[in-house]
Amino acid sequence: MCFNKKKIEYPREYPIMQKPSLEPSAAQLAKAENWFGMFIHFGPNTFNNLEWSNGKLPLRSYAPTDIDTDQWAKVAYDAGMHYVILITKHHDGFCLWDTDTTEYCVKNTPNKTDVVEKMAKSCQKYGIKLGLYYSLWDRHEKCYRKHDKYVEYMERHLTELLGGKYGEIFELWFDGGWDKACEKWQLDRLYNHVKTLQPNCQVGVNLTIGDFNGKKGFVQERYKPYNQQEGDTMRMFPSDFRLWDPQMCRQDDPKIFTFKGQKYYLPFEHTVCSRKEGKWFFSDEYEQKTTLMDVDDAVERIKIIRETSNSMVINLPPDKNGRLVKGDVENLYAIAKKAGIYRGE
Repeated sequence: MCFNKKKIEYPREYPIMQKPSLEPSAAQLAKAENWFGMFIHFGPNTFNNLEWSNGKLPLRSYAPTDIDTDQWAKVAYDAGMHYVILITKHHDGFCLWDTDTTEYCVKNTPNKTDVVEKMAKSCQKYGIKLGLYYSLWDRHEKCYRKHDKYVEYMERHLTELLGGKYGEIFELWFDGGWDKACEKWQLDRLYNHVKTLQPNCQVGVNLTIGDFNGKKGFVQERYKPYNQQEGDTMRMFPSDFRLWDPQMCRQDDPKIFTFKGQKYYLPFEHTVCSRKEGKWFFSDEYEQKTTLMDVDDAVERIKIIRETSNSMVINLPPDKNGRLVKGDVENLYAIAKKAGIYRGE
């Protein structure tokens, strides 16, 4: 649903904006210190054996028997991770928290658990940070093509997610920006809104770098992390760090990028799946038809990430019982032990 209210006039320029710099900010340095995390994809796709869906999956299909966020957080802590990034809204528009902005959310399903709230409590319990993923693209919301109205809709969501109910949010991971021309997202307005709510929250937008618009360039090799050059143009501005899942950076990863002639320090966050086939969500064939990521390769990635002052997240999708898959957990522990970062017993 979109809100019918008096039109609000927003300023063309926002007071809280990313500042040009050749050096990392204090918040960027904190992210470099807390460099290792877990990505958690969970939602209706989990129960329909899909990676992406169109916003029309029935609410009754989302029916986890349990949602063991304590297990998720404990595994992350034991594996030497500093944070988790939880999917709050994927491209299907389904909200994993209790909200009145749309009927397409957990409170109208067989399991009404506010997963964001439960995850926040588990993170606090195990002493790790909470990051949130939020898709700009929304295949369910009716006002999606009414650009100003949709930005207001997203602001309502961001207020709910970052307004204090779920505590401190370490980072915000925006996705799906390829579905509209960059200016339609009004990222400067969203960035200002996020920083007003949580000044230290680091904001990243997928496919950050490039000089293209809309869908053009979605797979351009030139701008993928392993080909990025110092001074390349920021497509998704403002952004506190670079994203381009599931690509990996180079050993000589650059950090200085430009927007409208100004230079910005921009570290990289590497996202990789626990399975070589790149599966983000669990499915009935997840274990049978996929291969665990190679331990030595993962350790080498960790080495490069640490040497380049970047960050890295490994995706471990919960199953239909709301628990992480045993094989994924055991393999993650093997990686952590070989990398010398394991904290479990």
